[in-house]
Amino acid sequence: MSERNRIVPRVGMVGGGQLSRMTHQAGIGLGVDFSVLAANPADSAALVCGDVTLGDDRGLDDVLAFAKAHDVVTFDHEHVPEPVLRAVEEAGGLLRPGRDALRFAQDKLRMRTRMAELGAPSPRWRAVTTLEHVTAFAEEAGWPVVLKAARGGYDGKGVWVAADPDQAREVVERAAAEEVPLLVEEKVDFSRELAVQVARSPHGQVAVYPVVETVQRGGVCHEVIAPAPGLDEEKATRAQELGIEIAHALDVTGVLAVELFETAAGVVVNELAMRPHNSGHWSIEGARTSQFEQHLRAVLDLPLGSPRTNAPYTVMANLLGGEDPQIYRRYLHVMAKDPEVKVHFYGKDVRPGRKIGHVTVMGDDHEDLLERARDAADYLRGDQK
Repeated sequence: MSERNRIVPRVGMVGGGQLSRMTHQAGIGLGVDFSVLAANPADSAALVCGDVTLGDDRGLDDVLAFAKAHDVVTFDHEHVPEPVLRAVEEAGGLLRPGRDALRFAQDKLRMRTRMAELGAPSPRWRAVTTLEHVTAFAEEAGWPVVLKAARGGYDGKGVWVAADPDQAREVVERAAAEEVPLLVEEKVDFSRELAVQVARSPHGQVAVYPVVETVQRGGVCHEVIAPAPGLDEEKATRAQELGIEIAHALDVTGVLAVELFETAAGVVVNELAMRPHNSGHWSIEGARTSQFEQHLRAVLDLPLGSPRTNAPYTVMANLLGGEDPQIYRRYLHVMAKDPEVKVHFYGKDVRPGRKIGHVTVMGDDHEDLLERARDAADYLRGDQK
């Protein structure tokens, strides 16, 4: 590394996925010395980042060595084991967010316990190990119930809706065989799903983005509308305040995403993520400061950027792979048909259902934007001929 670059703090991101890829892109404009620990040279970020370390992004030796070579380390996933995080911090590595914060994103039992201590609105829940525990909970909360793996789930994985004891039995028995801790939650009666991103720096400065609506299908986010259309101002303010309160209480450094349910009574906390998040991809074009730039600003303790929007509405649609991997010819058509649509590819091989990119469009009419974003994503997937 040149002497010129040594004046810039070295930021390392553990994990080579699309979040690292987009954080790298944001770092270029900031002049940040950014590198990635990737498990595979074909990982999304490894394909574009100029400084890549190949290794086990969950293993002690490789994560520890990576941390020693950087001034600050952050993450594009929550799957680095807690003993590895502890060893890095004990060796003097600077993790942002730190181990004490990350454990609440890694373990849903810890998260639910902490939310209860904070008085944050949450579903009724209980740790369970047997079918009898589940049925006892269901007698109070009613069927169906939601069973969740306490650790390791994402994009709908590790979450099961059980309508009766027979369906619950399958999950409990599988979890017991695989030694996966479980919790059960009531199935919240919600009108839609929301999310809010909060960035927090080490000295406590915060920036909060508008509350967005997320459209989920099969546990996978398909679309995001920013800001959430028709959201009551009181609920929107409460959601933002809740995000800030959680970020401070958990001592989060970087971007915190709080996934929420909107109910008749208010908002309810669903999940937490302490990193850039799919529900914030809209901010690349739609906000003064993208969530990726904001995350870097926060972990470097730079002044945070403005989260103000660039248009009345921004719609993001995830691009999921279809049967036909030949996307480029369809890409040309989308660009020609709607020049205002922005297409982001992650450099991933196309597989059915796999997130391989997203499209974004901004304007005044969220219903029109949603139709245009869906049209582009469907065409790129190959659903339209």
